[in-house]
Amino acid sequence: MSLCATFSPLRALGDPMSQLFTTERLPASDRIDAWQWNAQQICGDCRIHLPKTKFHGSIEMRHVGVLPLTRFSSSPLSFSKWPFETSTGGNRSCIVITQVNGIRQYTQNGAEVLLRPGDSTVIDSARPWSSTCTTDCVRLYLRVPRWAMEDRLHTRDIPIAHRINGRTAPGATLSRLLQSLYKDAEWMQEEELSLALDTYFQTLATWLNGETPLPRSAADLSRRILQFIDAHLSEPMLGPSEVAAVMGISVRHLHRIVAGNRTTLGDYVRMRRLEQCRVDLANPSLQSRTITDIAFCHGFSDAAHFSHLFRKHFGISARAFRAQFVVEEQSTKTPHVEVRYPNTVRQRESQPN
Repeated sequence: MSLCATFSPLRALGDPMSQLFTTERLPASDRIDAWQWNAQQICGDCRIHLPKTKFHGSIEMRHVGVLPLTRFSSSPLSFSKWPFETSTGGNRSCIVITQVNGIRQYTQNGAEVLLRPGDSTVIDSARPWSSTCTTDCVRLYLRVPRWAMEDRLHTRDIPIAHRINGRTAPGATLSRLLQSLYKDAEWMQEEELSLALDTYFQTLATWLNGETPLPRSAADLSRRILQFIDAHLSEPMLGPSEVAAVMGISVRHLHRIVAGNRTTLGDYVRMRRLEQCRVDLANPSLQSRTITDIAFCHGFSDAAHFSHLFRKHFGISARAFRAQFVVEEQSTKTPHVEVRYPNTVRQRESQPN
């Protein structure tokens, strides 16, 4: 019988937001294989090394908005992990690790970081990494899409395997927030989860670059959502789940926030894309580009669909709209002809009557 059949991954406890695997009721001889198989479902391929002691452990996953938050608790063990993600893939993630109990060492890209309770670090899920601990320990893993992390922190240069000291204000806040989210996420309202996640990433940014985190209002969240959409209109796959992941909110809450602007997310994205296409079609310096190229550049993936939407929104076809500016551009380039008179005419005009 295969491990998949013997050990169900992360057995549900009844609450859909909380899933648990534990070795508590398993025979000692089966625990290592069961732990490794369940850990692989979350972190990819891994190899576990254990001291000669009776192993025990548990893995519990909860979702904070759309982000998975996993609590690993175990007796001493070391492991090496190989990613199932690629360094350039769209599923590449960052794992923010917060140590709850015990002292654990993490290694990636030749860098080593030793975490004590309250400390945190960031690991790149697309690169091999390893960890070891000689005592019982508990740690929290928050998995965040790499592109969402970059957007939240306003940088692509995310420090990997650096210690975020839990005795500093940002480090202590990160630790408390993540532990609170793990404990209370299933009871919190969506708005509360969204605000807590926003505070979490603002605090992480504080540690990274010294910015002062600011409280977020609903209006500020709406502004940030629209700013993010405007900055990513060229991406054909831009949609509710991608935007919600960056904002740290549920898709349902995202739609509710956008509805406050008296529009839907789809209508707003479509309108902004059409506006950008209209600007480019009216730009004389872009006359060499085809209408289809311009449409695709701003996130449309079907030329006929774009043409239909453009005519419906502006009351004129994209081709006819562009033609107006071609005519205007040509008229402005008509050379000015200076009328020159023969010298005899000039002399006659200069004589008095």
